[in-house]
Amino acid sequence: MKITRVDVIPLTGGTVDGGWPQGHQAEENLHTLLEIHTDAGMTGAGSCFTSGALVSGAMGLLWPLLKGESAVEPERVTEKLRQSTFWQGRGGAVEHAISGIDIALWDIFGKACGQPVSRLLGGNYRQRIKPYGSMLFDEPDALAANLEGTVSRGFKAIKMGWRPFGRRDRKFDELLIRTARKAVGEDIELMVDAGGSEQFWPHGLNWARETAKMLADYHIVWFEEALPPDDIDGYVELTRQSPVPISTGEVLTRRQSFMPWLERKAVDIIQPDCTKNGGLSESRKIAWLAFDHNVQMVSHGWNTAIGLAADLQLAAAMPVARYVEYLTPCAYMEDLTVEKFEIDSEGYLTIPERPGLGVTLDHEKLKKYRA
Repeated sequence: MKITRVDVIPLTGGTVDGGWPQGHQAEENLHTLLEIHTDAGMTGAGSCFTSGALVSGAMGLLWPLLKGESAVEPERVTEKLRQSTFWQGRGGAVEHAISGIDIALWDIFGKACGQPVSRLLGGNYRQRIKPYGSMLFDEPDALAANLEGTVSRGFKAIKMGWRPFGRRDRKFDELLIRTARKAVGEDIELMVDAGGSEQFWPHGLNWARETAKMLADYHIVWFEEALPPDDIDGYVELTRQSPVPISTGEVLTRRQSFMPWLERKAVDIIQPDCTKNGGLSESRKIAWLAFDHNVQMVSHGWNTAIGLAADLQLAAAMPVARYVEYLTPCAYMEDLTVEKFEIDSEGYLTIPERPGLGVTLDHEKLKKYRA
């Protein structure tokens, strides 16, 4: 089965606020889908956390290497793309595009074999997993209302991130956390993402350490991106001292970038994003490296339905997995596929067992968001 065409599908009109200081418009294009076509008529869908313009540019480089390649050998084909394009940059937008290609090829591979991707990744350790609703911080009253809305949608775990947390003073940060805990009660798991990858992040180890102590008083599950993403030495020391687990990793690409973080125990939880870091092929390797170093792996997923489907398949195939990230509310999660994700009464998602990723693009609905 050979690859004959790749459609690049930028998404616009439903882009949610990512918390960046320059502001936000729903018409921004931050996510791009890829659909790979084959000479057998079978297609596969992938997702990239980057703009359509960058994906299209990368495809201009990658297509001569991809055209006519096998559609059922995702790991070999995407490693060929990676190895053949080092001179255009190791990581970045090219790796983001390779990520979407890899996910789509795994989708095709699963369909061709009549198996869910999780089984092809090594086998199923679980049939369901807990999603955590991922949302931004806000002013206290709005934050409480947003949290209550997220709980009403069935989530038993919620992550709050970025502005205005960490942007004013310590008293306000604690007010936000106190407000959140009061709004959801003690039975809902809460995570905090400081958003240390924001440009010109002003805080260092002392701020992160003292903030972690405050978060521990409110039983926060983990503290994410408390420092800039290149400060590995700071993370090593923070992880050693923090009373709550420390996590990061969403901006890293390629498995080699993750190795020092795992070898140095710089985090308690590593967070690869398969729509950026090389796809399911790289994420599987990263997850097993994490397992071998006794570091928890939780996929990062500021995502689309296709990205979530990939994360679910990976989570099923990992011996230790506790959560998947679920961006909510978000049209790109809820309105792009025929099949819907449904949270059960215990706050879990059933992992699709249909062949491939287990979800199907709804091209009629997609017209609304296709740039």
